[in-house]
Amino acid sequence: MPYISESIAWAILFSPLCSFVLLVLAMRFLASSRYTILSCYISILGIGTAFILSVLALNMTIGYETSVGWASHSWATVGDLDIRIGIMMNPLTSLMLVVVTGVSLIVQIYSHGYMKGDPGYPKYFAFMSLFSASMIGVVLARNIVQLYVFWELVGLCSYLLIGFWYNKPAAVAAAKKAFLVTRIGDVGLLIGILYLFSQKELFAVYGLNPLEIPHIYTMVSNGSLSSVAITGLALAIFAGAAGKSAQFPLHTWLPDAMEGPTPVSALIHAATMVAAGVFLVVRLFPIFEASAEAMSVVALVGAFTSLFAASMALVMFDIKRVLAYSTMSQLGYMMLAIGIGAPGVAIFHLFTHAFFKALLFLGAGNVNHATGTFDMRYMGGLRKIMPWTYWLFLLASLSLAGFPPLAGFWSKDEILSVAWGGDSVVHQIAFWAGLLGVFLTSFYIVRVLLMTFHGSYRGGVQAEIQGYDEKTLTSKEIISKKHQEHSHLGESPLVMLIPMGLLAIVALFGGYVVNPLFRIGFVPEHWFLEFMGGHAIGLNFPVLISSTFIALIGAALALVLYHTRLTFIKTVQTILRPLHKLLIRKYYLDEFYESFLISRIFRGWVVNLINWFEQAILDKTIDGTGWFSRNVGKSISILQTGQVQSYGLIALIGILCVVMSFTFLGK
Repeated sequence: MPYISESIAWAILFSPLCSFVLLVLAMRFLASSRYTILSCYISILGIGTAFILSVLALNMTIGYETSVGWASHSWATVGDLDIRIGIMMNPLTSLMLVVVTGVSLIVQIYSHGYMKGDPGYPKYFAFMSLFSASMIGVVLARNIVQLYVFWELVGLCSYLLIGFWYNKPAAVAAAKKAFLVTRIGDVGLLIGILYLFSQKELFAVYGLNPLEIPHIYTMVSNGSLSSVAITGLALAIFAGAAGKSAQFPLHTWLPDAMEGPTPVSALIHAATMVAAGVFLVVRLFPIFEASAEAMSVVALVGAFTSLFAASMALVMFDIKRVLAYSTMSQLGYMMLAIGIGAPGVAIFHLFTHAFFKALLFLGAGNVNHATGTFDMRYMGGLRKIMPWTYWLFLLASLSLAGFPPLAGFWSKDEILSVAWGGDSVVHQIAFWAGLLGVFLTSFYIVRVLLMTFHGSYRGGVQAEIQGYDEKTLTSKEIISKKHQEHSHLGESPLVMLIPMGLLAIVALFGGYVVNPLFRIGFVPEHWFLEFMGGHAIGLNFPVLISSTFIALIGAALALVLYHTRLTFIKTVQTILRPLHKLLIRKYYLDEFYESFLISRIFRGWVVNLINWFEQAILDKTIDGTGWFSRNVGKSISILQTGQVQSYGLIALIGILCVVMSFTFLGK
């Protein structure tokens, strides 16, 4: 088979990492000279190199289910435990590398046009290089501690990029929220790692390392860990994955993360941060597979999140927030697929979703670049003004909605087919939740299309400014100065359109790589699922027809409500106003978290309890210890008279006490 050396595989990680280091070292030069544009080229060169090497790695692993046998390398020793680092190169790794590096490369090319003129241009590309390298590190990791280090770097980079425009209070708040909420989930992952570390003696009996991922597989498969321990370990890992992949209830950070630059949103939602959670569960799937309870939790949380997020996407007016909730919903689909025992199908949906969702976000960036706003109420009529953006956005929208023969249709149909084929209650819940999700997805994405591109233009940033008083604009920073200065009503430049065209090709033809009806060149039928260690499912025509019909109904309903002017629409809106308010307020979960959990519980009860403990216990213990030491010292100092006869008397008394104790008490 084609073969690359381990050193070349490490180069996939170090190429963007070297770009980051070089950009940091040259930051002052790049920021203060006419050579600022070099930062873009350095970043693109690093991620482009990684992409080419990732394609070679994918070619090497096609047709082989097992990992390439590269040994790990000793990194640190803790007691008798050897912590090692290495590369776990298997089909999952190589495919994720192509997705991460491919989408990152396209987004960074697009960023050249989108971020032009921004004073933080070199810093932006430095952060993007580190972000890509961190995600690559997660994908390559063979040791779970090694994975955790890069996992936390992904979180750090998301914080830096979401809050990139740090002069905006909303961006700073969103960055802190993303960092803190995902840390909550990461505590679960850390607990799982610590549990594995605590079992080092049990692993040593079999000559295994508890932190090596292949060794964890072995211990789970041979039954050395109890079912309770496996379930607890799986749920701890899932907590970390739920935080990164914005699964309920750790989802609230993702919509606010839209405060960052739009290319950052595209990268976060398509190939890096949110994909990390799904990847982690698939990477450690043998642990989940050994626990029916953990599998059910993953499936049910995924099913609920898919519907929960889609319902909020129905009413949002910010185009990026609609896409953010859409990402949450699609991640729910992926978790649902994992929970019903189809990790290969979940990765297939991650693969297709990465490209059409990146295309949607870049399309939103084009619209914002032209109008200066993300509020769809001030858009409209852009179909004729931005025809290329419209057709590319339409293609991605139809793929998201699951219309054949686009890529999203094939992966979503696979998920529904697996769910329909199962006999358990969880499978049936997953199927009906997935089918309802198809309807909601089709409705909200057609709504976006109609409000953004159809009808007549409603004024963009100028109209939005008129809708708010000056005080509101200043406090909430609804319109950034950058958007006001650089908005121009017209099609985006080629440097922004060409990357979108590349994404559109995958969104159009990506599903055919696993189409069981045809053979394309040297690619065998359904090679993707076989490549991922699964098996070909085949087309389920009743499910295929049903899902397409449901998607058409959702699209038709959106068309009726948002494109036609029927009198009964106002009546329907009046009846559904309480539900609309519930959705627009995001089920009041943000208020619950911030007003109750944080303000009342944490800042109130918890802080008061800690304060009482500090004052009543710690302070008094420390003060009491000091008082005791001072006073005991004073008492003893009385005996220090300086008179030899006094010391002799005390010594004599001591000797008499010892003699008497031996006399009366014996030996």
